[in-house]
Amino acid sequence: MLDLFKKCYEFTRADEIKALGIYPYFRPIEENEGPVVQIEGRKIVMAGSNNYLGLTAHPKVKEAALKAVEKYGSGCSGSRYLTGTLDLHIELEARLAKFFGTEAVLLYSTGYQTAQGIIPTLVQRGDYVISDKDNHACIVAGQIMAKGATASLERYKHMDLNDLERVLKKIPADAGKLIVSDGVFSTGGSIVDLPHLVSLAKKYNAKLLIDDAHSVGVIGKGGRGTASEFNLEKEVDLTMGTFSKTFASLGGFVAGPERVINYLKHHSPALIFSASPTPASVAAALAALDILEQEPWRVDKLIRNANKVRKELTEAGFNIPDGRTAIVPVIVGDDALAFKMWRMLYDSGIFVN
Repeated sequence: MLDLFKKCYEFTRADEIKALGIYPYFRPIEENEGPVVQIEGRKIVMAGSNNYLGLTAHPKVKEAALKAVEKYGSGCSGSRYLTGTLDLHIELEARLAKFFGTEAVLLYSTGYQTAQGIIPTLVQRGDYVISDKDNHACIVAGQIMAKGATASLERYKHMDLNDLERVLKKIPADAGKLIVSDGVFSTGGSIVDLPHLVSLAKKYNAKLLIDDAHSVGVIGKGGRGTASEFNLEKEVDLTMGTFSKTFASLGGFVAGPERVINYLKHHSPALIFSASPTPASVAAALAALDILEQEPWRVDKLIRNANKVRKELTEAGFNIPDGRTAIVPVIVGDDALAFKMWRMLYDSGIFVN
């Protein structure tokens, strides 16, 4: 009989890397000043986090979180569906709907959970979910849940919309179809070809869900994301995102038509059976949204900084893909060398992924 835990005891790769002194994961941060953190008693430049606009340590964000705890307590003690909805949740949803120019927004407790709340709720028996192979893991998890509910899952080659059309052609014309793509891909920082994607969605009568986790605060007018970047705000059916990056907090959201959001509110298990976002998280995200709207220069500065890093690393001889987002990948090509390079940078006072 196979022991369920056998694989756990046979997994030694992490121990081997630790023994070499190049293990980069689970490093406890002792203090966080935003661009600089303290680890093992040392001040280190944080170059690997998602704190894109540097708002996690902003005085207004911290003050908003503290005031929310004083007023509402540390948690909501219930789901949004029942006893866990605060006026803060409603306020943030309304503010985000206005910010993105959509009819409605629904908050989830995490960004990862958001995809799990949307995809299997909308894509059901006889429907198809079609996904870029490099989409974020949360989208993959949502697709697997939908497939478990007897929906069909199709994948197309990364950023290859000709391959997407090949997939769409073989799906029955009368089937429900949801195309899902990252707006900015988290591994390489590339931006989806949204105009082409929209045209295919229209041609094959598919709905379109864009994950803007790495887009909001980075691209688009005032940091409004992928649809705004291409002036296609009215052509994207649903946009999902997170508060853990630009919004300096924790949680997720989906923006779209009011009737679709209303359906998710009453049918999405990830929403109905999860505790609602905490008062501090929501208040912090609201404060970050205020700053993003009032100080759009932060978006421009972010991209200038990223472009400078990209340019100077390229000139230094590193393999850096072209890009215009905040994600700057350095292609090493060898895991062991990547771990060693991480350690070298860490010892030099720079924390990267």
